[in-house]
Parts: sequence; C-alpha cells; structure tokens
Amino acid sequence: MSLAGKLGPAVRISRMRRYFIAGLLIWVPIGVTVFIVRLLLDLMDGVVLILPPPWRPENLLGFNIPGFGIVLALIVVLGTGVLAANLIGKRLVEVFEAVLRRIPMVRGIYSASKSFAEVLFSDTEQSFKKVLLVEYPKDGTYALCFQTSSRLEEIQHRTTSDVVCVFVPTTPNPTSGFILMVPRSEVIELDMSVDDALKMIISLGVVVPEWHARKLAPGKFTT
Repeated sequence: MSLAGKLGPAVRISRMRRYFIAGLLIWVPIGVTVFIVRLLLDLMDGVVLILPPPWRPENLLGFNIPGFGIVLALIVVLGTGVLAANLIGKRLVEVFEAVLRRIPMVRGIYSASKSFAEVLFSDTEQSFKKVLLVEYPKDGTYALCFQTSSRLEEIQHRTTSDVVCVFVPTTPNPTSGFILMVPRSEVIELDMSVDDALKMIISLGVVVPEWHARKLAPGKFTT
C-alpha cells in the first residue's frame, strides 16, 4: 500500500477537522452577534415597563407593537439628554449623583462607569485620540494604549519632560487599565483606528486589523 493510502484516514480526519473549524468561525460570531442583539432588544423592549399598565400598547390597543420599546428607549435617552443640558436638569443630575456617592458600593461602580463613558463619547480633548505603543511593563515589551491628553502643563513642568497621558487597557475588559505619563519621544503612533484597537484588545489579540503601510519614519509621533 502506498504512503498516500496509509495516510488516507488521517488526511480525511484532518480535512474534516479543518472544515469543522471553518464552519465554527462562521457560525460562532453570527451566534454571538444574534445573542447580543437580541439581548439588547429585549432590554430595550423592557423599557415599556416604565409606563403605567393602562398606557402600555398591549392594554391600550389590545395588541403588542414589536420594537415599541426601542423607540421608547431612544425617546427616554434623548429626553434625558435634553433635560440634563439645561440648568434645572444639571442641578437634578448633581443631586442624583450626590445621593449615589453616599452609597459605598454603588459610588465606585457609578463613578468608574461614568468616567469611562465620558472618555468614549466625549468630543473634547479627553477623548481617545490615537492608538499608540509604549514599552510597558518593561523595556522591550510593548503594550497597546490610547492617547487621552497632551495638555499636561503641571505634570510637564514638574517632570521637566514633554509627556503625554496614555490609557493602557486590560484585556478582555478594556474598561479597566492604567493611566501612564510617557515621554513623547518614547511612544510609537499606530495607523489603526480606536475601534480596531478595541477589537484587538477584546479578542485577546486574535483579531488583528489589516495594515497598509504609509511613508512615516519608524517610531515617529505626531500630534
């Protein structure tokens, strides 16, 4: 019997395994996406519960309206934003936050969540600007990070160094991490977007974005 004949069953098993993994790579992301989308939709549909029972569609009209919770959730979020933008709304938010800060466990969770949300959704100097590499936690080992601010007057004055503030997220949960003040000359700017960097962090480095080289001196950092 030829070598190919002897290896036939092993080759077929290896091929079947490869096909199976290829199928998983198609269906697992789809399944996870569907699960998360359905979870979000269910949570949004749950917003209907804030309405008094007589005002709910199934009781008011006699039938349920699919997606009504999503529309109501968007209205609630938009209305909250409009309210928080005026003087009275800001005062109410301050009172609400003052109450939360008095609750030992809740104040830590709320403060951290609010700070991270402000960083993600802010259009100011404090938002994630660029994706960088820094040598961390030791020389020769690089960590993916985000530039958060370059206006550090007091820190730059006291360290007598031109530093930038970077956020080094943990994986797979990028909502926690470390704030580092790194000399500008020691950071490496990357071409990848913030979204691509977050995907790479959440996937434990498995999902690596494609890169199209541009003419830039190695390690050059621009603001």
